[in-house]
Amino acid sequence: MTPTYAKRPLQLNDHGQLRHFLSLDGLSNALLTEILDTADSFLEVGNRSVKKVPLLRGKTVCNVFFENSTRTRTTFELAAKRLSADVITLNVSTSSTSKGETLTDTLRNLEAMAADMFVVRHADSGAAHFIAEHVSPDVAVINGGDGRHAHPTQGMLDMLTIRRHKGAFEPLSVAIVGDILHSRVARSNMLALRTLGCRDVRVIGPKTLLPVGLEQYGVRVFTDMNEGLRDVDVVIMLRLQRERMQGGLLPSEGEFYRLYGLTTQRLALAKPDAIVMHPGPINRGVEIESAVADGPHSVILNQVTYGIAIRMAVLSMAMSGQTAQRQIAAEEAK
Repeated sequence: MTPTYAKRPLQLNDHGQLRHFLSLDGLSNALLTEILDTADSFLEVGNRSVKKVPLLRGKTVCNVFFENSTRTRTTFELAAKRLSADVITLNVSTSSTSKGETLTDTLRNLEAMAADMFVVRHADSGAAHFIAEHVSPDVAVINGGDGRHAHPTQGMLDMLTIRRHKGAFEPLSVAIVGDILHSRVARSNMLALRTLGCRDVRVIGPKTLLPVGLEQYGVRVFTDMNEGLRDVDVVIMLRLQRERMQGGLLPSEGEFYRLYGLTTQRLALAKPDAIVMHPGPINRGVEIESAVADGPHSVILNQVTYGIAIRMAVLSMAMSGQTAQRQIAAEEAK
């Protein structure tokens, strides 16, 4: 498994408030619940005629994407704008780093823009953690996905989706299906589900796409799709990440779909009121049948809506935690 990069003291201020948001590892049930509750309070903002609250007025949020992602980037932009922040989005993958600029050089140039918060997406595991360690102490860093390591806001929007559709986590059976080996979403979801008290978390996939050390997450591992789906309440399908695969991990996409694709027939093995989730983008006919993705059990579009509210919650809580930390430092300096 990918090593843990985010340590509790780096993410939290001296009062235990969120300061950076890099990983769900080490965060408490109480803090994850606070994020969910805060996101719940923001959901109604999207239904207003004026979709804004003034919590980040006068603040600048800089989206720094070293790796492309339309869905994550746009929902972070919307979240920051709904909090009344000024937003700058940089697609660094096609600019400075391709000209030989290092991550540290890019960081210093961004700091010179006097941004209050960086939302970072990077292909290398640990990049967001590196930036948080080296950034100015007045800047908050949010991980928008780093390598195979973590995608904490996706994990939390998945938790909000589950809670709003299913209620308490403890009695649920949740199956995470597909390319576990390359999935930062799977890691974040496993951590969140266990922290929030879910007692039956199942991981389903071919042996070649199951990483060593899954047992540390307290999950049950299945290589048989039908067995793993039996009587589950929630099915989280994952995208096959061909761009991260090396060698012959799969015989073919057709063979993967035959054995692990979520079809209407396979979904019937789950509970009658089971919900189906997917972080996107969906590969129809590879991970999931269109009739399932568009069917009554699917909450995939709900995930996008909940993603804006979760990102609003994380942005506002991290900014509040940074402000509180500055006050702590000022008091100590007296």
